[in-house]
Amino acid sequence: MVVVKTKREIELMREACRISAAALKLAGEAVRPGVTTGEIDKIAYDYIISQGAQPNFLHYNGYPATACISINDEVIHGIPSRDRVIREGDLVSIDLGAKKDGYNGDNAATFAAGAISDEAKRLNDTTRESLYEGIKAAVVGGRIGDIGAAVQEYCEARGYSVVREFTGHGVGTALHEDPAVPNYGTRGRGVRLVPGMTIAIEPMINLGRAGVKTLSDGWTVKTMDGKLSAHWEHTIVITNDGPQILTVV
Repeated sequence: MVVVKTKREIELMREACRISAAALKLAGEAVRPGVTTGEIDKIAYDYIISQGAQPNFLHYNGYPATACISINDEVIHGIPSRDRVIREGDLVSIDLGAKKDGYNGDNAATFAAGAISDEAKRLNDTTRESLYEGIKAAVVGGRIGDIGAAVQEYCEARGYSVVREFTGHGVGTALHEDPAVPNYGTRGRGVRLVPGMTIAIEPMINLGRAGVKTLSDGWTVKTMDGKLSAHWEHTIVITNDGPQILTVV
């Protein structure tokens, strides 16, 4: 069931999303060669706690960290570790969120560790821009399929593949609510968009084929062909004046 938020609930979400966005910004600023993913995870954890919030990924369905930190061919859900050292040229995706006063924020971005290849930069730029194409399609009276179609068309026109096994989602008192928000679809199909809906749009885009696999740790998802992947996400609210991004600093 899709939960439409009141003005008061949206204001509470704004604060959770602000904290989420600030934590992601700090984590991204720490991405550089020689730093471990565990160190970045602690930076995010410490900031979220300092704001009187809780990391909403930590212990979610047993997940053991504050952030998902996925490198190169890892699509999502990479588990941070004190032993995982970021190297020059790595493409590092960070996905995290905070919960405060009962409401959740959720966001992700992909960062360059030092100098990355032109190939990696083009993939990352395309993934980021496809997120904003999806957001532009999130208008009152539209459909969920409009969002997915906008992301899919933008990426596939540039030769990239859209991951289909994982999607965006509603966000609110639960981290994952209805509706699912795929990064592919058909315009005019799916749940109708109405004012007060809060959703996370999160393109996961592959350089090669779309296929993915989950590793034996039960969390880390990698591209099937070993090629690069990028991931960007914002939590937004649907309004009569157009979509508003909540995960901003």
